[in-house]
Amino acid sequence: MLSILLAALSAGVWGTGDFCGGKASQRANPLAVAVLSQLLGLPVLVLCLVLLGDGWPTPADIGYGALAGVAGFGGILLLYRGLSQGVMSIFAPISAVTAAVIPMLVGLVTEATPRTLGLIGAGCAIAAIGLVSMGGERTGRVTPKLVGLALATGAMFGVFFAILGVLGSGAGVWPMAGVRLGSLGVGLMVVAATRTSLRITGIPWRWTAVAGIFDIGANVLYVLAVSLHGALSIVAPIASLYPVSTVLLALGIDRERVRPVQLAGLGLAATALVLVAT
Repeated sequence: MLSILLAALSAGVWGTGDFCGGKASQRANPLAVAVLSQLLGLPVLVLCLVLLGDGWPTPADIGYGALAGVAGFGGILLLYRGLSQGVMSIFAPISAVTAAVIPMLVGLVTEATPRTLGLIGAGCAIAAIGLVSMGGERTGRVTPKLVGLALATGAMFGVFFAILGVLGSGAGVWPMAGVRLGSLGVGLMVVAATRTSLRITGIPWRWTAVAGIFDIGANVLYVLAVSLHGALSIVAPIASLYPVSTVLLALGIDRERVRPVQLAGLGLAATALVLVAT
């Protein structure tokens, strides 16, 4: 039960961080926002390692964590590229659902099969992710290339979830050090290659800082959820419900209109949480 609670909490924190990163990217370079937010999250990561780290990490903890970090940052870059093409109502559901399905399948293969209600709840969570993500208007043309890009984006995030989930309880929160090492390493190389300035000031800087803090917080909560022997096939789909909080914040702060299909997704998300918790 605690692992489900932590997974749901990580989803809420992740979605909030995504919302803040999106607000910053409206006025600043998205690549700069992505890299700078991760730099600003480092003090929070150090604090979490000091408070929650048990013993010392193994090379495997850091190595697999770095691999997860590279996948996660790759997902972010592909996400920005896909959403910039003006077909969010198609791109977002495909990428979000793919991100949930991959770790669920990995969990079903590597772990004991969860209870039937739990699996039904995980399925409801995946369906809810797709429905909640169907926001925005279609202003571009849907092409096979765009669908492939959405699948690749979801696969990157799915690999991120799966790697951290498979590491299990023995690794604790130490893989997060590798995650940040991998993501920042790739991010700074891209920044150098594209000669992108990391200078962000004013309100976008504040949004970026909050995004970085919430991102690392969500990462740690997810790792804690899977370290408590939570089934990856259940925990990952629940943690992937992050679009829910993003939509709610857009409704409350930006006064965006929520479509009926998104309301159905919110209700289905609540149903999923009830089913996996029983």
